[in-house]
Amino acid sequence: MLNVEIRIKGHIAPHWSDWFAGLTITQTDDETILTGEVDDQAALYGLLARVRDLGLSLVSVNSVEMIDGRQ
Repeated sequence: MLNVEIRIKGHIAPHWSDWFAGLTITQTDDETILTGEVDDQAALYGLLARVRDLGLSLVSVNSVEMIDGRQ
């Protein structure tokens, strides 16, 4: 499992959470932050492809591998 934080320029509505594998969507003044757990690198790349498919501007991606539910 990976604990991820994906920052996107601009805002997306919270109802997109399902399309982004149930990640939590948080808004700042000028960014959207997607946070949560994904199964592996392949799942992370799938999420990044969805960001691309929507034409969103990626700001940053941070991930930490979790071992037995811990970082």
